[in-house]
Amino acid sequence: MKVAVAGLRGFPDIQGGIETHCEELYPRLVELGCDVTVLRRKPFVRETPPRTSWKGVKFHDLATSRKTGAEALVHTFKSVWYAFRMKAEILHIHAIGPSVAVPFAKLLGLKVVVTHHGPDYNRLKWGWFARLILRTGECLAARQADEIIVISTVIRDLLREKYNRTRGVHLIYNGVNLPEQTESTAYIRSLGLAPGKYILSVGRFVEEKNFDRLIRACAALPLPEDCRLVIAGAADHPTAYSAALEKLAAGNRTVLTGMIKGSPLQELYTHARVFVLPSSHEGMPLVLLEAMSYGLPILASDIPANKAMNLPPEMYFPTGDEHELAHRLRQMMCDKTPKRIHYRIPDSCNWTHIARQTVEVYGSLCK
Repeated sequence: MKVAVAGLRGFPDIQGGIETHCEELYPRLVELGCDVTVLRRKPFVRETPPRTSWKGVKFHDLATSRKTGAEALVHTFKSVWYAFRMKAEILHIHAIGPSVAVPFAKLLGLKVVVTHHGPDYNRLKWGWFARLILRTGECLAARQADEIIVISTVIRDLLREKYNRTRGVHLIYNGVNLPEQTESTAYIRSLGLAPGKYILSVGRFVEEKNFDRLIRACAALPLPEDCRLVIAGAADHPTAYSAALEKLAAGNRTVLTGMIKGSPLQELYTHARVFVLPSSHEGMPLVLLEAMSYGLPILASDIPANKAMNLPPEMYFPTGDEHELAHRLRQMMCDKTPKRIHYRIPDSCNWTHIARQTVEVYGSLCK
């Protein structure tokens, strides 16, 4: 099957949950016999020279606007046209914003699969017009996409309740790799950290991640002098929020690592004391799955996407409540015998299983 993929910035080594999802998924689809071309956004491609393929996945980089919001729309419409020209059997669009191009793809005769990664109009960064575009994209995907993949029961229920869409809706969860525990501490030592002496959080510097609330909550804790908060991530573009976050972190014993992957991130997960996810919005949080795979004690906001992970009740706190977050963290950090927890991660979160499910969706559409 000849598949064109749109809606993401690209991969490898490009920050974002959807980007990580696609980086894991599409090489496996190639192994299962798919001919995959990912249409990347040029402003996010950092390789010199740019790759034309990676692990069997073909790349075609398209120029787009550098303006936040417009970049995705311009890129997706150009991607639809490219998919038509390359005679793709299937166009797979990720996220609801880019799904505003679904009618254009259908007009050109393309078969369209949309993966709904979450109601992005709930993100704090968007103004009223961007929210309108996102809601329109969701509506058009629900009304016109041939098949829809949802990554959680929360999103499946949303499609049923808002649009009465149940036909061709496939629940395929996000995945997680088996953890690569490491004995090495070279990276964390280079940051001035010691094993078991830091609180970890991971994500992009956007308002709905609530990293500012996490920094203030940790600043209120009577932690030993050698304990730190570590936030692994960065902003896609410099913003007022990211600048304020960096300033807040500088005075509150917080280490900002920037965007990292591979062995440095493995070290951070392996040696952390506690993992915190304070978000007010998530689709299905990959970083939470990763923390679970490492057996870390977890403290997560009680939004539906996080609660769908079925963690013990004491691992949730009221979203946005800095006082309660600080109280729970104090209890966890005062535990004299820090432990690893054996979480039950279902087979449905295995990437090979996810790839096979996705191929079945493609196959049913091609028939």
